[in-house]
Amino acid sequence: MTISVPDSSSAPVGPPPPFDPELVPALRIINEQLPPDLFGDPANIAMVRQDPTGMARVADEELSRDGAFLVEERAVPGPEGAPDITLLICRPAGATGATPVIYHTHGGGMVIGDNRQGVPAMLDLAQEAGATVVSVEYRLAPETPHPGPVEDCYAGLVWTAAHAGELGADPGRILVAGASAGGGLAAALALLARDRGGPALIGQILMCPMLDDRNDTPSARQMRGIGVWDQASNGGGWTALLGPARGTGDVSPYAAPARATDLSGLPPAFIDVGSAETFRDEAVTYASRIWQTGGRAELHVWPGGFHGFEGLAPQATLSHDSAAARLPWLRRLLSN
Repeated sequence: MTISVPDSSSAPVGPPPPFDPELVPALRIINEQLPPDLFGDPANIAMVRQDPTGMARVADEELSRDGAFLVEERAVPGPEGAPDITLLICRPAGATGATPVIYHTHGGGMVIGDNRQGVPAMLDLAQEAGATVVSVEYRLAPETPHPGPVEDCYAGLVWTAAHAGELGADPGRILVAGASAGGGLAAALALLARDRGGPALIGQILMCPMLDDRNDTPSARQMRGIGVWDQASNGGGWTALLGPARGTGDVSPYAAPARATDLSGLPPAFIDVGSAETFRDEAVTYASRIWQTGGRAELHVWPGGFHGFEGLAPQATLSHDSAAARLPWLRRLLSN
């Protein structure tokens, strides 16, 4: 089934939506170290990677949650002809029976981050749902362009499904999850798993997902120069991944899931995004297109939320609300 998507680059754009008042002071502080257009300059990628304050790794002690999780890292085979990849595995201690699996792909605009980034939010879900979290370390752009990163993620997913038994996990209850670039990779994994005949997935959690390399939606243009990860940074991230192919007709849907012409047959999706961020319109469109195929999607647009507000300003009321919304969806999913 092919769905035509109108060109959004000609749509009229008004002023940007206001940020949530409680988030405004946090955003001022964030922008001192993280200007909206920081990643528009490729030279800044190396600078951010070398910044110990911005790239601090989450320690095993934090991930273990006072013994609630058993934490380990495993090297497993990567894609054919590529290096091994590393999986961070957090298993519920003392679990009885096979657990669901949250397979996590981290954010970072395709250019920064590691497999511990974003995992604490996944553990919040896992602790309530009795799930195992597996987070993949994929190679980053620009050193590894597409399809390297998504193939690393897929190789880790295949390994996880094949070895679920030894992890005390249920291969029939695996869902993918990620934020920002990780949300885009999770969406791409759902497409790959459908098109390659597995592994079977029961759901996908796409948090402020990075889906569309064309970078021309009204929200992308509306948020130029403000917030977090604006149109310039987004262009930098996509160019690192795709090179000169970015924005052309030669982009794979497994790189930019918004390019997929068929969104039928996908597992149920939970999609959330802020109203005051670059990715708002591509996330809303993706949910709408899933519905148009008869698929299942739950969409939340958080009013006044900037990109990544939940992780960057976790004490804000809006952040608490957005984090809390995922658990009821996950419980319904696991009860089916």
